[in-house]
Amino acid sequence: MNILRLTVSFVVLLITVLTMPIANAALEIEISGGSAQQIPIAVVPFATAPPGQAGNLAQVGNIIGADLRRSGLFRVLETGGVANRPADLAQVKYAEWAALQAQALVVGNVETLPGNRLKVSFKLADVLKQTQLAGMDYNIAPNQLRMTAHKIADVIYQKLTGEAGIFASRIAYINKSKGRYTLQVADADGENPQTVVSSNEPIISPAWSPDGSKIAYVSFEKKKPIIFVQSLMTGQRLTLANFKGNNSAPAWSPDGTKLAIVLTHAANSQVYTINADGTGLNQLTKSSAIDTEPVWSPDAKWIYFSSDRGGRPQIYKVSAIGGEAQRVTFEGAYNLSPRFSPDGKLLAMIRNDDGKFRVALQDLTSGQVQMLSEGAQDESPSFAPNGRVLLYATRIGGRGALAAVSSDGRVKQSLSESGGDIREPAWGPLLN
Repeated sequence: MNILRLTVSFVVLLITVLTMPIANAALEIEISGGSAQQIPIAVVPFATAPPGQAGNLAQVGNIIGADLRRSGLFRVLETGGVANRPADLAQVKYAEWAALQAQALVVGNVETLPGNRLKVSFKLADVLKQTQLAGMDYNIAPNQLRMTAHKIADVIYQKLTGEAGIFASRIAYINKSKGRYTLQVADADGENPQTVVSSNEPIISPAWSPDGSKIAYVSFEKKKPIIFVQSLMTGQRLTLANFKGNNSAPAWSPDGTKLAIVLTHAANSQVYTINADGTGLNQLTKSSAIDTEPVWSPDAKWIYFSSDRGGRPQIYKVSAIGGEAQRVTFEGAYNLSPRFSPDGKLLAMIRNDDGKFRVALQDLTSGQVQMLSEGAQDESPSFAPNGRVLLYATRIGGRGALAAVSSDGRVKQSLSESGGDIREPAWGPLLN
């Protein structure tokens, strides 16, 4: 297998694996592994007022528990055997929860308000100290209930781990159904999928803007690869790059003012930068090789990319204002698809490991490399906004699917849609 098999710049080979039908349905998640020291936490089913309108309102606690469980850092306890189901900390009998070995306890309720609004309240308690750790009220529309549950899970996660939660973030991915390609955006748990754009021609390479308001992507709707930038709020889109030849592999700068792209309009695939409004094209790499898959370093000083200029595909870097390219990876026969952790300390990539293409993680300080995934055709790694998880594309049961692995390799997840084929995931930023 050569670089053309995995790089987004050579879309013809990528298109050949996007052939299975899919439905516009939520992804199903399977989890294995976990942290060696999980925090035991009890999430009491949220009370609803009035009780007769429970319905989906009671699902808030379930969503919170599922989010925390999926992180691998929490052991979410069964609460069915506890008779007392408090909705507020004043009602909590801490001895009961201590007997369940809970270290943390979440209680809350959902109240209907005039004007078709909901009030969602929660509190987080330390069971051993019998003290409140966090609490918040949300005044929301009914269609914001699921996202509010994710936000509550983020507050709990951050309070108990000291790290930012990622449950209220979103993911983008490509799928194909009956000859039609679709770019979709879903919650981080795979629920609530929304179509951004669809076409009878291929769509590839989704890339989130740093503020999460736009997605850049490549569409073949005009019978050639063109880069578009589309607003998720209005649906309005800009033709970013429609130069002669192929226009591909968009990657946003950290401040959102520019994108790195790959063009073939003057030679082989080479890396350029362009302003977010389509002006100011600037060529960065000039070689007779294939330079592709650019990504900005978090400090915006460098652009890393894949290239076969050394004979086999490896990862290189070039100054964001141009200059001589420098090789970054030296171990392994093939290294492709560089992606930075948000703190800039780790570099994810796809490495050829004894003929199998897997997700690898390199510490940029020590140079140490860890293999994270176990598939044979893994591709397109994408970091969660807190850097703790990587999302990537893989093959499960002969179909394209998404998978995720924690950055320490302990927690693994598969996200599949029955009957579907999914590719090119991109994890969006944290939203305010």
